[in-house]
Amino acid sequence: MGTLGAALAAAQGALTADQAAIDITANNTANANTPGYTRQSAEFTDTVTLGANGSTSSVTVTGQSQRDRVLQMRVDTQYQQQQATAARMGALEQLQQVFAGTSGSGSESGAIGTALNGMFSALTALTANPTDGPTREGVLAAAQELAASLNGAAGQIEQQSTQLDGQVAQTVGQVNALTSQIAQLNQQIQKADPTTDAGALEDQRQQAIYQLSQYVGLTQIRTENNGVTLETTGGAVLVSEGTSYALATGEADGKTDVFSTATGEAEDVTAGTSGGVLGGLIAARDTDLPQAMSQMDALAYGVASQMNAVNAAGVDGNGNAGGAIFTLPTGATAADPAGSAAGITVALTDGSGIAAASATEGAGGNANAQALAAVANADVAGGQTATEFYASFVAALGTEVTAATTANTAQTAALTALQSQNAALSGVSLNEEAANLTEYERAYQAASQMFNIVDTVMASALNLGVQSSVP
Repeated sequence: MGTLGAALAAAQGALTADQAAIDITANNTANANTPGYTRQSAEFTDTVTLGANGSTSSVTVTGQSQRDRVLQMRVDTQYQQQQATAARMGALEQLQQVFAGTSGSGSESGAIGTALNGMFSALTALTANPTDGPTREGVLAAAQELAASLNGAAGQIEQQSTQLDGQVAQTVGQVNALTSQIAQLNQQIQKADPTTDAGALEDQRQQAIYQLSQYVGLTQIRTENNGVTLETTGGAVLVSEGTSYALATGEADGKTDVFSTATGEAEDVTAGTSGGVLGGLIAARDTDLPQAMSQMDALAYGVASQMNAVNAAGVDGNGNAGGAIFTLPTGATAADPAGSAAGITVALTDGSGIAAASATEGAGGNANAQALAAVANADVAGGQTATEFYASFVAALGTEVTAATTANTAQTAALTALQSQNAALSGVSLNEEAANLTEYERAYQAASQMFNIVDTVMASALNLGVQSSVP
């Protein structure tokens, strides 16, 4: 009877183990479309126990998550890079639209190139008819259109910078929500399963880290008790074991900066923040937009200062010494033209202020008008003419957009490849699970048959071979 009892126990253990394997397979199938779920495999462990009446064996089944933590971190890192370039690319494309127009009213910043050509064309026309009132007014109108176009470009760049400020603040809020969630999951994992894979809890934490990678560049450090410490790429601590350290935003130098609270004091970490949407937004706002504004300032200052100097050397329509055509912000210089594009205005109120004649000519002279028109061929900024400088700027901006787009396409492809590699290991294949389910169900049926056979033999032994049922 001892042998039959051992056989019955073995059959019962097999039934229990096979049912556990079936449950694991069913759980995989149910979570096939659950974001962040890691497939579990049924691991059978045979345990032999020695006793007074011999040895007995039993089988236990545990679900082992099929995860590669190094591969997951590679996916997270690639996601950070891809999201950073995507955010910067979007900002650059929006910036490019500021200069995309080729015609229109002076309020359209995209008309800068057209406005430059229009102003020099009007000055050329003035050389042919220096005393004509409408022609003088045409020069004045062209100057006003150029100033308005530069003002419009500067205004749109500033508006985009303000929009990026808002996006930075919004992204910081999303980062804080996720770091708080990760810290809570750290606590739960350390309490529930501090030494091995935490299964569903670890899936939740990994999914939260992946979502966090969308917003900010991270470094991950595995700690004791199955915990995770997270820092920004600049070294600001976001999560340490069960504690999260919220980022904060505040105004600094007219823009919204990011501050770390991990040390107990607000530390500006904007410059060191890279990766993720936050890194891309900061790069666009603090590098790309200021560079574009600087180019527009240089163009505005160069054109205005040279036009003013030439006009001051001539005689206007009233016989007076010429004055300034444009007004520039106080303090703007060739070395530091900041604010020129936003602040440039037309100083003249009527066309008679255009100094078409030179000081040695009569009121009907055109020598100074020719000098004004010749500014079109003068070096006004960066060793280039106004139109060359502007064309170079627009071309360089287009190159930046193309480079960002190309980089993002490559990074998206790399991310997709890593995600596919990770899915091959950790994702659920319904075909594979169907095959496993068939295998475990047949094993369960075989254990049931064994259970029935042992039951029949035991009944026969109890009845001394007489065929009867045992209630």
